[in-house]
Amino acid sequence: MAIEVRIPTILRTYTDGAKAVEGGGTTLAELLADLDTRHAGIRDRIVDAEKGDQLRRFVNVYLNDEDVRFLDGIETKVKDGDSVTILPAVAGGALETRLA
Repeated sequence: MAIEVRIPTILRTYTDGAKAVEGGGTTLAELLADLDTRHAGIRDRIVDAEKGDQLRRFVNVYLNDEDVRFLDGIETKVKDGDSVTILPAVAGGALETRLA
């Protein structure tokens, strides 16, 4: 059994269009490194090497529906059978101006 990683649409170019891929490791960092061996470049889109290999600010990662930022971040422990979901953060919008 492996760890399922759900991939957002914007990163599916790295997984040949796959919505989910499998990987292994004992921490999220190891899992992402493992994924990068088969899906070159995906780790760099999730992890910021210039910030000490921390998750990028506008990428949310969930382990079994829990935000890893509230666990141990990139060092969060993972195990076979876990599910990891990667989601780009959504922000912005238009300020509506109404005329009286």
